[in-house]
Amino acid sequence: MPTSPFNAGNPYSSTRIPVFARNAVSTSHPLGAQAGLRMLWRGGNAVDAAIAAAAAMAIVEPVSNGLGSDAFCILWDGKELHGLNASGRAPQGWTPEYFAERYGRQANPPRRGVDSITVPGAVSAWVALHERFGSLPFAELMEPAAEIAERGYLVPPVVQQKWANGAPELEGQPGFRESFLPWGRPPAVGELFRFPAAARALRAIGASYGKAFYEGEIAAAVTSFVQQHGGCLSMADMAANRAEWVQPLAKDYRGYTLHEIPPGGQGIAAQIALGILSNFDLAGLGVDSVASQHLQIEAMKLAFADVYRYVADAGMEVTAEQMLDNAYLASRAKLIDPRRAQDFKAGNPVQGGTIYLTAADESGMMVSFIQSNFAGFGSGVVEPTFGISLQNRGFGFSTDPDAPNRANLVGPGKRPFHTIIPAFLTQEGQPVMSFGVMGGNMQPQGHMQTLVRMIDYKQSPQTACDAPRWRFNQGLGINVESRMDPATVAGLQALGHEIEVIDDPYQDFGAGQFIWRMGDPSVEGYQVASDPRRDGLAAGF
Repeated sequence: MPTSPFNAGNPYSSTRIPVFARNAVSTSHPLGAQAGLRMLWRGGNAVDAAIAAAAAMAIVEPVSNGLGSDAFCILWDGKELHGLNASGRAPQGWTPEYFAERYGRQANPPRRGVDSITVPGAVSAWVALHERFGSLPFAELMEPAAEIAERGYLVPPVVQQKWANGAPELEGQPGFRESFLPWGRPPAVGELFRFPAAARALRAIGASYGKAFYEGEIAAAVTSFVQQHGGCLSMADMAANRAEWVQPLAKDYRGYTLHEIPPGGQGIAAQIALGILSNFDLAGLGVDSVASQHLQIEAMKLAFADVYRYVADAGMEVTAEQMLDNAYLASRAKLIDPRRAQDFKAGNPVQGGTIYLTAADESGMMVSFIQSNFAGFGSGVVEPTFGISLQNRGFGFSTDPDAPNRANLVGPGKRPFHTIIPAFLTQEGQPVMSFGVMGGNMQPQGHMQTLVRMIDYKQSPQTACDAPRWRFNQGLGINVESRMDPATVAGLQALGHEIEVIDDPYQDFGAGQFIWRMGDPSVEGYQVASDPRRDGLAAGF
């Protein structure tokens, strides 16, 4: 009989228990998980479940994603691993000169408004996944989300908090008040929110297999609305969008292999950090000890120093392979001083607001999927006819040709630097876990922290999910969760870490979903976890 690879027990307070099932979905909102589960009950596969869940999440967690999001996916089809990059590109009219004329010389794209909007890619991800791996009719996958949008749902606590916090900044953006401030204010906890415009869009997307979104009536409405308010997104920009199948990057760590989508996203940061940590005996240190946490923080800082310096969609000065080279990472590991915190700079490798969901079925298919509007509610711009809340990924571009990372300079048709990253873990070429931790630059930090807990310290996915986290910001500054052991906090401060204790988990410390394969999926099935930092649910049968 197979045995669990994890230690028994959970020393951390939690509102969740692990779910064991042969078919499973885990999302940050219960209605999203139930939409996916509905497809599995109908005989659909994990891809069908993931698409239905993603469509539902665009409705029930609008602070984090919407129909105007981007998306990425890594999936195991039962035989091999596939990666999908469905991030949208800059409008053809975007140049450094375009932004200089509007906002001043070397002014970067704004954080909100029409000039932060890149082409939405999430719908193209749904279509591409379904074309290659789906089994149920595509329109059927849109129906749970459309029903939720049409009939409405009661707003949960964590989403409501962020909704209320974001409203004052965004209420002046085109279409935002009409779409997301019913009665002139954010909905209260437990109040019914309906989004009939989005239901109309979902059914049009389903009936046209996505064509309405990129070439038809939705594309026309979106581009007309953006241009009416001064932006330059065009029908040609929308029609040119294509999701791209990619080979995930692989990095070994203590007998396992972590897979991430290649640049221009930040997934490589988790791989760099783990590559650095492989030079230390973490298992010989206490799981929540100052020494272990310090090494992890310093490794993450080193990783971000290189990622922010080099990573871009195209034209990088170095290759991903050079950044992940074992000898280079060993040299970076030597920079860590176990007695003090440091502010690291980039090395030279040449010499050496988001939702995440995961689904798996008993045939062995496992899907790791993420989509996001970037900041809470994205650009704040919402096309009112179809309820398309548009992302603000353009904020990730630079307009300064002399910036250290010149490859991230804004340009027509370029993809911006991306923070959203799905992840996948294998062992000896076989699937182990589909997982992700959403939340800005917390995502690779969450990947690293939870994997270290599972691999080095044999904590179960739910235990690793429940454990207190830290988040590196910049310089020597880190945030820690208020429930972290005060002795650990004091010990880190003594090493020179500048710590702010934070009570708000929504964005600061991310939220993860995990599906760990326990053996033959048709027999032993999966262990499924959902993060208590969101309103989520792990469900299965």
